[in-house]
Amino acid sequence: KFMENTKSNMKKLAENYFNTLPLGEIKPTGWLKNQLQIQANGLSGNLDEFWPDIADSGWIGGKAEGWERGPYWLDGLVPLAYQLEDGKLIAKVKKWMNYILDNQDDDGWLGPVSNVESQKYDPWPVSVFVKAAIQYFEIENDERVIPVLTKFYKKVEQVLDSRPMREWAAFRWPDFAIGVFWLYDKTGDEWLLNLAERADRQSYNWKSHFADLPFKNKSKSWAFDNHVVNHTMALKLAAMFYRTNGKFDEEKNAAINAIKIMDQYHGQITGVFSGDESLAGLSPSQGTELCAVIEYMFSLEKLIETFGCAEFADRLEKITFNALPATFKPDMWAHQYVQQANQVICKIEEDRVYTSNGPDANIFGLEPHFGCCTSNMHQGWPKFVSHLWMKKNNDTLAAIAYAPSQLETEINRTKISILTETDYPFNEEITMKISVDKPADFSIMLRIPAWCKNPEIEVNDKIHCCISNAAFQKIERMWQTGDVIKIKFPFETKITKRPSGGVAIEKGPLVFSLKIEEEWIRVNEDKPNRELPHGDWEVYPKSDWNFGLKSNAEINFKFKKIGESPFSPDGAPIIATTKTRKIPEWKIEHNAAGEISELKIKSSDQEEEIKLIPYGCTNLRVTEFPEI
Repeated sequence: KFMENTKSNMKKLAENYFNTLPLGEIKPTGWLKNQLQIQANGLSGNLDEFWPDIADSGWIGGKAEGWERGPYWLDGLVPLAYQLEDGKLIAKVKKWMNYILDNQDDDGWLGPVSNVESQKYDPWPVSVFVKAAIQYFEIENDERVIPVLTKFYKKVEQVLDSRPMREWAAFRWPDFAIGVFWLYDKTGDEWLLNLAERADRQSYNWKSHFADLPFKNKSKSWAFDNHVVNHTMALKLAAMFYRTNGKFDEEKNAAINAIKIMDQYHGQITGVFSGDESLAGLSPSQGTELCAVIEYMFSLEKLIETFGCAEFADRLEKITFNALPATFKPDMWAHQYVQQANQVICKIEEDRVYTSNGPDANIFGLEPHFGCCTSNMHQGWPKFVSHLWMKKNNDTLAAIAYAPSQLETEINRTKISILTETDYPFNEEITMKISVDKPADFSIMLRIPAWCKNPEIEVNDKIHCCISNAAFQKIERMWQTGDVIKIKFPFETKITKRPSGGVAIEKGPLVFSLKIEEEWIRVNEDKPNRELPHGDWEVYPKSDWNFGLKSNAEINFKFKKIGESPFSPDGAPIIATTKTRKIPEWKIEHNAAGEISELKIKSSDQEEEIKLIPYGCTNLRVTEFPEI
């Protein structure tokens, strides 16, 4: 009743272009459900049973870390548990939520108060918990959430008088704003907008930062303002500003330009930015932190919701289908801190190309280099599921990204079900089967990827005219149970010239890499919590990797049925072959593939056939090849 009475009188933040659907309305099916099950069976579903920073977290009264790691894990576990309808995982979610919501300090603070001066009353880790609490509220409608968050933000209002936003919180203001705006949308309490504005004034000026990027080359030392994860999180800033100032085009263009400038100076072929942890330039050997991949995906999801731009969704798919799975051991019991586009060896070595990462940063393990990625890796796949579809004006559904799934929602009191059957991105065909509880007039918007030149859409076997690429195709009709949409996005092969001086192969939404035979060697067996299956591994190449590629190479592709582990070298659903030659002088330098730009390319005379598989299926790989 309180919410109903307040909402009728409240001012409004500027409306998002799309609305994200509540958790639970989109469920994964097919290979996507299997991928989430692999995740649940791996670290995501088991960290709380053996890793002290979760199992004994200060967030649930334990003696271990009580800062960001518990909330990070929970932020991914909530959607994972409910999308899989996994009773065991849901029980874990409720254990954490019940403890945190029932143990709020009398003064309103949530979670433990750190003894470390720089982290005392730090709103940053609580902002992560708030994201988890919002998802939990969506599906459980827990009446405790809104008053608990209200009391917390009242406390923050007091804290900012004596302890302004600082360090991580000052650089991650957009994530703080997400929770404040969500609560304002529920209650209409105007003091919340004043709080958000005040926190923004105390925070880092990302708008000026992206307008004239101060880091155009590889950073030489670590700092908050060159940290790659801070950059990927800050990309959602434009979405937060638009909601307060209503300047749609200005803020949308600011987000587009921020991504362009990051691509120009630090872009990688998989759509992410380099960062080890600091921004590291354009070399395919530099690497990208896992947290940056995960947080970039979430920023794109917020940008899509706010501005409705298809190009943000194109980037989301590219990162999700390439960079995301590549940074995990196929069974998701281990991960890397840093993945490389040209990753020809993963070993513990002091002599590294990195600015600040340690000697073990690119091995596959429990917590290589630092444990933040161990706790933050979990939101990637589940939140991708949550954003496959969005809604507009309660009369339109929008297909944001494509993967096998089941949508169950309502439009104008009509129950609607859409079953998406597809092997995309490993196949170019998508079928959507519509069911409604009564005939209903509404629209479906289908995203046309920018890379697709000749999309094909049929509704009930009748061809539907398609607009140009990089946009949404809108289909408005009276829908009935049994209606079927068939989509085909013909994959075209593209060989792209890269700033490294090399060339890379793309086909549809996928990037392709050389398949390198691997030798896995277990290490750190004497370290705590390294009992199998959650151990640490170095990975060594067992086959040659130093091949070049012609920019007009003929590449043949073979598609096969998707198996239980599609994101693995042996389970790759697409295998490509081409003929090429070795580059003998291309060698490992500083424990990484040598710089292509420094090669004086002279290939061998003998031509060989090589195998290529999707980037996300590889553990070792060459993705940018010297051009011959």
